[in-house]
Amino acid sequence: MEAIAVAKYQRISPYKLRRYVNLVRGKNVDSALQILQFTPRRASRFLEKVIKSAVANAINLEGSSKLQVEDLFIKKAVVDEGPTMKRFRPQTMGRVVRIRRRTSHITVVVSDTKD
Repeated sequence: MEAIAVAKYQRISPYKLRRYVNLVRGKNVDSALQILQFTPRRASRFLEKVIKSAVANAINLEGSSKLQVEDLFIKKAVVDEGPTMKRFRPQTMGRVVRIRRRTSHITVVVSDTKD
């Protein structure tokens, strides 16, 4: 049984998020949440929120009496690039520098079987 959670348009660069997605991919949900809880980066908060949402979706789909959080594994975790907001900042001698504010789409799939 699988459950999916998606967080779109998150205001963090996908490069920063992918580093922490690689830490938790394929792990048990409890150990993944512990890793993220003690990771002192902003990216871990975004990822932790999506994993908790996927777990809640799985429990809601299956029924609370049949499925336990300890039985779930992170089967798939993907970070895709969202739209980029383009901003401009003035520089010296009349120049303009483009600032790219990147966004991310986070997808997490949890399953009760480890593949």
